Amino acid sequence: MYNLLIVLVILCICMSLRTLFFSHKLKGKQISFDNFLFLAFAYCVLMIGFGLIYLLLEIKGLNIIIDHGAQLSGSYFHKLYTTLYLSAVTLFSVGFGDVVPIGIGRVIVIIEALIGYTIPAAFVVKSVLDYDQATIKK
Repeated sequence: MYNLLIVLVILCICMSLRTLFFSHKLKGKQISFDNFLFLAFAYCVLMIGFGLIYLLLEIKGLNIIIDHGAQLSGSYFHKLYTTLYLSAVTLFSVGFGDVVPIGIGRVIVIIEALIGYTIPAAFVVKSVLDYDQATIKK
């Protein structure tokens, strides 16, 4: 059951990234409120998706997170909060060190950090290219 949920979450993350980079056209403008909301939505999907992956792996019994020097424990909501926190800190920065991945969690964190760092650059490049193509067609 957990494996199926993990696959579904990964599918949602991939579809979000696909939509971000292969949408028909965002708008004819380089910077618009719609494009900003689209990027923010993609970041939210990534943050929640990776947080759920961490949570599902923890629930499955793989200890992939150390919280303040100890194994992640507590209620379901505490684990959910901690995994979403780890995901957000990883996606938007290098991390603070209070919640640390171990084992396979390190690989997942590296993938999330790589995606988090490349999205803004790729989004700007895509917006500029779309803008250039729209200006050429006019």
